[in-house]
Amino acid sequence: MAKYLGIDIGGTNIACGIVDENCGIIARSKVKTNAPRPYAEILEDIIRGAELACKEAGIAPSELDYIGIGCPGTCNQETGSVEYSNNLGFDNVPLRTDVEKRLGVKTFLGNDADAAAFGEYCAGAAKGAKNAVVITLGTGVGSGIIIDGKIYSGSNFAGGEIGHTVISVDGRQCTCGRKGCFETYSSATGLVKTTKEYAEKFPESLMTKMIKQDGRISARTAYAAMKQGDETGRLVTDQYVKYLAIGITNVINVFQPDILCIGGGVCNEGDTLLQPLRKAVAEQIYSKNSEKNTAIVICSLGNDAGIIGAAMLFKACQ
Repeated sequence: MAKYLGIDIGGTNIACGIVDENCGIIARSKVKTNAPRPYAEILEDIIRGAELACKEAGIAPSELDYIGIGCPGTCNQETGSVEYSNNLGFDNVPLRTDVEKRLGVKTFLGNDADAAAFGEYCAGAAKGAKNAVVITLGTGVGSGIIIDGKIYSGSNFAGGEIGHTVISVDGRQCTCGRKGCFETYSSATGLVKTTKEYAEKFPESLMTKMIKQDGRISARTAYAAMKQGDETGRLVTDQYVKYLAIGITNVINVFQPDILCIGGGVCNEGDTLLQPLRKAVAEQIYSKNSEKNTAIVICSLGNDAGIIGAAMLFKACQ
C-alpha cells in the first residue's frame, strides 16, 4: 500500500501525518513551530516532525512514495521555494528542496489553504466534485480553488486570495492595506469585532451581559445570545450572514463551482448559520434561474484537511 507524508505548517504547530492511498491518516506527529525564528531552526523541526510520524507508522522515510508540504504564504511550485510568508518570517527559502534532500523523497509544495482545500476535495465535503471552492473562516479568510482537479493558484502562485476581495468600499481597515476586505467582516476576527461594536452600542443587552460575565468575546458569543432570544445577538448574526453572503455570492458568480465548502469554528453553528446564508446567497446569485446551482456545505475534515491535502499534493501538481 502506498504511503504519503503530509506536512501542515501552521503558525503554532507543524502537524505531520502518514496518509494511505485511501486518504486515511495512519500515523501522526506534532511539534511546535515557535515562529518567528530563523528558517534553519524551523526546518530542523519540520524534519523532526516528519521522522516522528514515520517512526509512529513503523516505516523509514525512504519507504514513503511522496511528501507534500502545505505552508502559509506564496509557495512557488516551480522552484520549490516559499517566496514570502509573513506568519513564519520566510523570505525566498528553498523549503521543498531542503526537505527533499534531507529525507530523500520526492516532495511537493503548496500554500496551506490550497492544501486544506485539496484535502476536502480528495476526501471531505467536496469529494466527487469537478470544481470546488473551500473557504475557511478563521483568524482571516483562507481559501482554495479547485478547477478540474487542479489547484488554481494563478500565474505567480499567489492566486485565490478570496479574503482580500473588497465587499464594503472604504470599510474596515484590513491588515493587507486595503479597506473593506471580505475577511474584515466574515472571519472569526471580524465577527468578534462586530460583536464588540454592538455590545458597546447596546450596553443593556443580554449579549453584553454575557460578555461581562464571561470576561471575553468569542465568535460564538452573538449566536449564543441570539439563541436565547436576544435582539442584539440577532442583529450581529444577521449582519454577519449579510456580509458572508455577499462574499460567497461574488465567488459563485465568478467560478460557479459544483460545491462551495465553508469551515472554521463558526460553522459549528450548523443550520443556524447555513439556512439564512443559503437563502441570502440564492437571492443574490446571477445564476438564480439555473437548474444546477452551487451547493453550499460545511467542511467535514476539520484540522485533518491540511495533512491529507498536503499528502495528496502530488495529484494536483503533476
